[in-house]
Amino acid sequence: MKRFDFDFYKWEKETPNAPFLRQPFGDTWETWTWAEVGQQARKMANALRDLGLPPKSHIGLVSKNCREWIVADIAIIMAGYVSVPFFATLTGKQIEQVLELGDVKALFVGKMEVWDDMKTGIPDDMPIIAFPHYEGNSKIDRGQQWEDIMNKYEPIEEVAELKLDDIWTIIFTSGTTGTPKGVMLDYNIVENAKIPTQTTNPLKVDVNGNNRFFSYLPLNHIAERLVVELGVMAYGGTVSFAESLGTFAKNLADTRPTIFFGVPRIYTKFQQGVLSKMPQAKLNRMLRIPILSGMVKKKIRTGLGLNDAKIWVSGAAPLPEPTKEWFGKIGIHITNGYGMSENCAICTLLDGSVKNKKGSVGRGQSGVKLKIDEASGEILNKSPYVMRGYYKNPEKTAEVIDVDGWLHTGDQGYIDDEGFLFITGRVKDTFKTAKGKYIIPSPIEERFVSNTNIEQLCLVGLGCTQPNLLVNLSEAGAAVPREELAASLSDTLKTANADLPNYQKVKTIIVTKEPWTVDNDLVTPTLKVKRSKIDQRYLNNVMKWEEHPDNVIFE
Repeated sequence: MKRFDFDFYKWEKETPNAPFLRQPFGDTWETWTWAEVGQQARKMANALRDLGLPPKSHIGLVSKNCREWIVADIAIIMAGYVSVPFFATLTGKQIEQVLELGDVKALFVGKMEVWDDMKTGIPDDMPIIAFPHYEGNSKIDRGQQWEDIMNKYEPIEEVAELKLDDIWTIIFTSGTTGTPKGVMLDYNIVENAKIPTQTTNPLKVDVNGNNRFFSYLPLNHIAERLVVELGVMAYGGTVSFAESLGTFAKNLADTRPTIFFGVPRIYTKFQQGVLSKMPQAKLNRMLRIPILSGMVKKKIRTGLGLNDAKIWVSGAAPLPEPTKEWFGKIGIHITNGYGMSENCAICTLLDGSVKNKKGSVGRGQSGVKLKIDEASGEILNKSPYVMRGYYKNPEKTAEVIDVDGWLHTGDQGYIDDEGFLFITGRVKDTFKTAKGKYIIPSPIEERFVSNTNIEQLCLVGLGCTQPNLLVNLSEAGAAVPREELAASLSDTLKTANADLPNYQKVKTIIVTKEPWTVDNDLVTPTLKVKRSKIDQRYLNNVMKWEEHPDNVIFE
């Protein structure tokens, strides 16, 4: 089997003094060069080998995004081990489960806020390496300290020789349904992931290294890992991190990324921020004035920190068409990507810079084949990016990868006569009303996203006579007087229902009291709504609420 050549070594050798990792501390940015990162990673690799673990052992990594996350991941590769990263929000019970499922032998622990709970699930005899303490986060009171390792160990001279069929990483699914599953991705996939850029460059990276990445979505999630970590390793540049949620906007504006990746909810937040300063009616008027329009668009993009971006990418969840259209009007043409951990987030792409099919997620990327299962409408995918399988779970692997190598995505959709893929929903999200009619939530939900008073929504109605819509309010919506808010939501409901078949018409909008967050387990760390959890939380009340005479009610 052919050897895998780690791209980090190329940039370390060719641009040793170029900035690589930028970490903010208040108004100050600390920068590590490619050479400095290389030295730290080699010292850390020496410390890992000193643990006496067998080759290809699994090393866990749990932390919010920071410079040490990248260094630790590089060290794992240099030492010849397999990285198993986790969300930094896991409870003690959750991390106990995935540490056991993933056969993790040692664990990097870093920037997080839940250490007191999480540590209860980590075995007492597990070797731990603690990142330096970040103010406002938990103090890690176990294991070897990062600074001590840097002072104690010399850099290794010989790095591990890796083969393309060696496992690079095991990424555990976020667990929107059932037990988390460990997705095995090998270096062959990492190598293949560079092919589209070498041929068509869909992410518009500068192959000479003039790229600025901004990292804030969880690095253990495949989309962030692919776009940011693999992107900078393959094509060079810098990675800047967000210090905290409170400093996100400032850190982004300071970074001015050339490539920006965000989930749909981030774009919704941006939109709400703009409209809080400039109401939609005023913005519409200004955009209609030719000379003023360009100035306004540039000011908005610059204010967001996105004016230098060559590409704006959305993924991890469906991007509502109204959101995409709104950003297009201010000159931010969002490229919509579709993929999942099981295919290394490489499936289809719809280039936002050209006029393409409305509502589509694009055509298959280089080497990707697509087809639709005739019986279920499920999207099937075959490509060189498909996982090796779920770790130690051949039964689940056989359920999603058939004997002919087709990955069953769990998404429903269709392909038009030009090869554009459209997603209509999740196979498991479809539910049946009391009238025996099947409801696919996503297309109905999209009719409501243009109302900026709504931040999150979830269509429910299993066993009800009609579907009902649960909504969480945006900051703007929470500030609107209740009577005015009810009128706004009622108007949106009427518009949304106007041309729907009777069985699909939404009966009631319910404004929920409690925000849906990672902390209360109603959304994933990548901000996708956990439908099963929402159903469990509200099911008993929904049937009662739909009998209410008003079409908008408040919990």
